[in-house]
Amino acid sequence: MSERQQARRIVIWRHGRTLWNLERRHQGQSDVPLDETGIAQAERAARLLAALKPDAIIASDLQRAADTAAALARVTGLEVNLDKGLRETYTGSWQGLTMAEIEERYPEEVAAWRRGELVRRGGGELETEVAERAVAAIQRGLAMIPPGGTLVAVSHGGAARVTIGALLGLAPSMWRVLGALSNCCWSVLGESSHGWRLLEHNAGSLPQPVLGDDR
Repeated sequence: MSERQQARRIVIWRHGRTLWNLERRHQGQSDVPLDETGIAQAERAARLLAALKPDAIIASDLQRAADTAAALARVTGLEVNLDKGLRETYTGSWQGLTMAEIEERYPEEVAAWRRGELVRRGGGELETEVAERAVAAIQRGLAMIPPGGTLVAVSHGGAARVTIGALLGLAPSMWRVLGALSNCCWSVLGESSHGWRLLEHNAGSLPQPVLGDDR
């Protein structure tokens, strides 16, 4: 079997929409459920992702991610393995506030964060700490799949971004070059002899084969 046939894939999938997403309210690790639109998004995306024939599903134990993962489990017959390592960044006193409220109450923290500095927003976690625990969760998930297999990891917007950046070997200061994932969209990473490569980002449809020389 060739190296390409043996290469594993990771699909990092953001949960469906919640009411707090709609209200632009900071969620962090608050356990907010999917709204009706989020449930429909998860069901639609699950039908697409099932075509990738995943070998294992792991998910944050927060209900918006767990319920998104459950939609794929129903289609594929796979079990969802919940892992706290995939939780969103804990942002302490920011949680539950709108961005306007956060800017009013914590202007210095917001300014430092927007400059790309590592900040314990609301007294919570650093993004490097989130990446460390999330990558460890991904490694646990990869241990469940065979050579050439596909792992689906259901997480959250902020956690997904730093996880992808860390898996690609980017410095923390470069993680923000990755655009945010929309609700229920995903990114696909493929294994190569040089490490993980970003094959699809913020996708809402299935990956297409890469034709040409840049493979």
